Amino acid sequence: MKFLNKRLIAIIHDAFMSGLALFMAIVARYGIDYLPPSQTIAAWIAIFVVISAIVFKFMGLGRGLWRFASLADLRAIVIASLASIVIFVLCLFLVTRLEALPRSVPVITWFIMVVLIGAPRLAYRAHKDGGLGRLGGIGKPAEGIKHVLLAGHVRDAEQAIRTHHLERSGLYKVHALVCPNASKSGHSIRGIPILGNVNELADLAKRLERSGAAVEAILSVTPRPPADFTKSLTQSAAELGIPVKRATPRPLDLSEPDFSELTIDDLLGRPPVKLDTSRMSDLINGRTILVTGAGGSIGSEVVRQILKYNPSRLVLIENSEFALYKIDQEVERRAPGLHRRAVIADVRDRARIHEVVQFEQPAIIFHAAALKHVPLVEDNPLEAIQTNLIGTRNVADAAVAAGAEGFVLISSDKAVKPTSIMGATKRAAEAYCQALDVSGTDTRFITVRFGNVLGSNGSVIPLFRQQIEAGGPVTITHPDMRRYFMTIPEASELVLQAAAFSVDNSNQRGRIYVLDMGDPVKITDLAKILISLAGLRPEKDIELSFTGLRPGEKMFEELFESDEENLPSGADGVIVATANLMELERIGHLVTDLQASTASGNVPLSIAHLSEIVPTLTNEKLEKKQA
Repeated sequence: MKFLNKRLIAIIHDAFMSGLALFMAIVARYGIDYLPPSQTIAAWIAIFVVISAIVFKFMGLGRGLWRFASLADLRAIVIASLASIVIFVLCLFLVTRLEALPRSVPVITWFIMVVLIGAPRLAYRAHKDGGLGRLGGIGKPAEGIKHVLLAGHVRDAEQAIRTHHLERSGLYKVHALVCPNASKSGHSIRGIPILGNVNELADLAKRLERSGAAVEAILSVTPRPPADFTKSLTQSAAELGIPVKRATPRPLDLSEPDFSELTIDDLLGRPPVKLDTSRMSDLINGRTILVTGAGGSIGSEVVRQILKYNPSRLVLIENSEFALYKIDQEVERRAPGLHRRAVIADVRDRARIHEVVQFEQPAIIFHAAALKHVPLVEDNPLEAIQTNLIGTRNVADAAVAAGAEGFVLISSDKAVKPTSIMGATKRAAEAYCQALDVSGTDTRFITVRFGNVLGSNGSVIPLFRQQIEAGGPVTITHPDMRRYFMTIPEASELVLQAAAFSVDNSNQRGRIYVLDMGDPVKITDLAKILISLAGLRPEKDIELSFTGLRPGEKMFEELFESDEENLPSGADGVIVATANLMELERIGHLVTDLQASTASGNVPLSIAHLSEIVPTLTNEKLEKKQA
């Protein structure tokens, strides 16, 4: 009821102001001493007020909340005023042919109407926002206000200011925008000055501190800003002791933001990939899907992405009871009505895998089960061979026997020119699946290769965070080491995208699908950014320690062999590589021999057999293992 009364008051106010605007226009045109007869003026005003009230009601002008008056409201006032005047002029023309009404009066009336109707709204908003001083950016800020800077592109800053109402925020005072575009320096956005160079940050922070407005946080407004800008910003902020954060809406008050921690996932500096969700839905919707390694970091995220597309049944295979329990419970929460089966099984157990796959008859199999930690695998080569290669063969053969439509092998950039046991076993698994794919089977074998995944089990990010929390040092194997990085959701989404584009594409049999990882990241820079995000100074508060390359580790990872041709796949974020092929019969014999040598526990012979499939396992590697 109170709201309806306010709406009625707003309509009466606007109608009165329209009449006042017409009267002021008439006075302005005629002068106070030469006005038309009072009866004529009264008739004009009465007609105009009625027309305006009807137009304003029809266009919903009274529904806008004055507390949040904006440019959209001003635009509505301009259009409604113009419509009222046009209808008024047409009515007078039909009745009096505009006798005694100068043509300039409607024009003057329009300008005055916009001011008289719009100005009270803006004044009311300014009053509610803390007075005209706050609106104009002058006067002393309220006690307890937090002084912040924005960082990012101008368009993102403008959107953040509007979304979180930072111009009138009762919690935050924005003093400047730090922009990666130097050409924007010296300009301003919504009255906020723009710094086009991170080097200006220190001087600004000192000036504000002297004026009693010490900067408490830098608010990042651009998702994945340029990597160089991120590095400079976080390091400069750490030197000044200013945390870098991002804005998130408050759960119950969208008009004021909260600050949340900026994560490394936000800082990859790569634009998001456009996903073809319709194709991904066609791949998954209404079908039985099986995922091996379903409790791992990659496998579990693949499961989460699959749930978005409504499979009819989901089969989870995992050899860790606890990991399987966790993902099974999560599936129950996310999709309580989904038919599912959680299977404790090891991909090394050929009979068990064949039994499960034959019973379930999946349409698509995502094979994520693997051992992937390079140093551990280097010390346990037979375990890696049995899981990464023999296990892949077991699941792949089961897929063919069950008539599965597609089999998706999740591989690694370490399979390119591998010098480690882990990389060699993944390359051998790729080769076996390629051979099956070109052998004429009805099952499509799709190999998806990508680099390091941020936050996955055994990745460097959790280790660095633990070391930072412990006070350092942060250990890095080599100062020049570089790696490709991608977030877990990104990698899993692109796995589905690659599968969706290739499962029906027989022209790409035997190819390998490589996810576009962007540019490689220097591990030293990554460590420094993580230290800076913690509000600490690299090599001052937290030391960096270089330990030397570990067994099987390479300085630089690659996504393609030198002789692999790179072709567009038709899917955004996915590239096709024409990898070398082996005949199925030959690789089948080699894998059988390898399985026999691993079963006997013969490490040198097993590595020798593996090197027949993957020649980049050098003689030095063989001699080292034999020793």
